[in-house]
Amino acid sequence: MAYSALRSALFSLDAERAHDWSTRVLAQAQKSALLRRAWARRWRVKDARLEQEIFGCRFRNPVGIAAGFDKNATLVPALAAFGFGSVEIGTVTPRPQPGNPRPRLWRHPSERSVQNCLGFNSLGMEEVAARLDVLGQAPVPVGVNLGKNKATPRDRAAEDYETLLSRFAAKASYFVINVSSPNTPGLRDLQSPDFLASLLATARSLTKAPILVKIAPDMSDGEAIELAGTSVDAGAAGIIATNTTTDYALLPQARPVGGLSGAVLRERSFALFKALGRELFGRTELISVGGVDTADEAYRRIRAGASLVQLYSALIYEGPALAGRINRGLVELLDRDGLTHLGQARGADLERGRHG
Repeated sequence: MAYSALRSALFSLDAERAHDWSTRVLAQAQKSALLRRAWARRWRVKDARLEQEIFGCRFRNPVGIAAGFDKNATLVPALAAFGFGSVEIGTVTPRPQPGNPRPRLWRHPSERSVQNCLGFNSLGMEEVAARLDVLGQAPVPVGVNLGKNKATPRDRAAEDYETLLSRFAAKASYFVINVSSPNTPGLRDLQSPDFLASLLATARSLTKAPILVKIAPDMSDGEAIELAGTSVDAGAAGIIATNTTTDYALLPQARPVGGLSGAVLRERSFALFKALGRELFGRTELISVGGVDTADEAYRRIRAGASLVQLYSALIYEGPALAGRINRGLVELLDRDGLTHLGQARGADLERGRHG
């Protein structure tokens, strides 16, 4: 109820202005160890049944915050205290850039969805790296989502990703290669097996941290499976599906710019993820994002093969209690199904399908 009142006030502001204000307030509030402990007591779920070791990282629960919420690594302690099991920062670009002109972020409350054409607004890798240095040992795994600068031509795009991998080599729990945002002109052209295979081959010499690839929902199942399979064969430690969608028909009042996320993306994201799970489960780690807002939805993704789930838009509508609510619900669902650990649920529906 407290967040409901705050949300009403925030929703009276422009969406990006509200986000910026919230970020500043949280960044200051999280400096108080007393407040962080109070948040953690209220929202963090500690249950061994939810803990997993994935690509060498220890996750206390499977619910992470997706890239885009904490672009510049300002909120990691607060988000960990809110009960998230991981935080993916970014997208980070090598050089600072302002992103696209405002307005560039809109809410669609009746559809519990968000639309953005932010365009990789980033303080740049040096500022973000300095903030990670100040953070020190992070309370949860921190992924770094990487993107090229808008001004970088396509034939030099790989250099931007290589520069970022080198700069954060010792700072990231894992990396995410972002070639799937719709908000940087030409970026999705890099969603090609040849580009990713070449980049991943070079990346292995730049960092020992696991590298994942994030893909868009706006491709056929076959295209997504080929792209993901090539990435895994080239050394990717996992696939994140999916980024935002440019299918504006999903939301009649949508502006014809940027990408849609939240509830409107749920079924599209799940359908593509399910297709990937049928082909890649057991070969690599799979992370599902797009319309995850309840324990039931998170569990559906896990049973379809997800090791982890991520969310962003739902946090805007549900507030800081959301991660804890999902994690408590996951424990109840495990109990309902007679399972003693989350790993027993992972891919359960795929296995059932394979065995009739």
